[in-house]
Amino acid sequence: MKDRKRRHMLRRAVRGVALLLLIAAALTANGYRHARADPVVRQATVRLPGWPAGAAPVRVLLWSDLHSGNAATDRARLRRLVAAAEALHPDLVILAGDYVAGHRQADAAPAAAMLGEVGRLRPPLGIVAVMGNHEYWTDAPRLRRALAAAGVTVLRNTAVRRGPLAIGGIDDMVTRHANPAAAVAAVRQLGGAPVLVSHSPDIAPRLPADMPLLLAGHSHCGQIVLPLIGALVQVTQPRYRCGAVREGARLTIVTAGTGTSVAPLRYGAPADWWLLTLTP
Repeated sequence: MKDRKRRHMLRRAVRGVALLLLIAAALTANGYRHARADPVVRQATVRLPGWPAGAAPVRVLLWSDLHSGNAATDRARLRRLVAAAEALHPDLVILAGDYVAGHRQADAAPAAAMLGEVGRLRPPLGIVAVMGNHEYWTDAPRLRRALAAAGVTVLRNTAVRRGPLAIGGIDDMVTRHANPAAAVAAVRQLGGAPVLVSHSPDIAPRLPADMPLLLAGHSHCGQIVLPLIGALVQVTQPRYRCGAVREGARLTIVTAGTGTSVAPLRYGAPADWWLLTLTP
């Protein structure tokens, strides 16, 4: 009798473990599917001061956190993303950092080899980029060279003019390479409508009032955001975790990006990019 009861309890335990494993496998498969899904296209119109007379509006695609080289973003997916970006017909593409998926120097080589795919983009005003923490954790010089070979202009605490826009690129804040004062000074010297780009949005409180727009990534919008619990990991101040954040005269736009870090999974924080219409 006791043996029969023990066998019954054992069967129930085995069934319970099997059910838990099945649920875990289903959740993992679902998270992986979301991690590789096409990004949501979020759109906004932003009016900027300093717009040159007669200049037309500019369509800007903000793309961050490619994290090339892991299971979520292999070469095939990166090619698909580049084709989808090109189909949006932006005038200008802004890349906001973290082009490599890993944390070791060896991870930079495969990511650098993949970044040539970005060169397939042909926006009329070109591609402008800043560096992220993963570049400095791995091999920033190699990744800068790969971006340059793809026709990307990498800004490191400096600025460049693109049409009516004066774009200031702030180097990575997480690894202490940021010099926002230098980027702001370069923007002011160029003239035009000011736009700042930084990998981390946490730089926003350090910006002066005459810089009305900051474009950033880094947060992945939480990447794994669970009901009732929220984001499992916060890598930015909570108010800058995701989306459009208005603080006085400044607007900070934080994209979820298209890649993933650590685990190739997304829950409750779909990949996205922002298609912005910048106008006078």
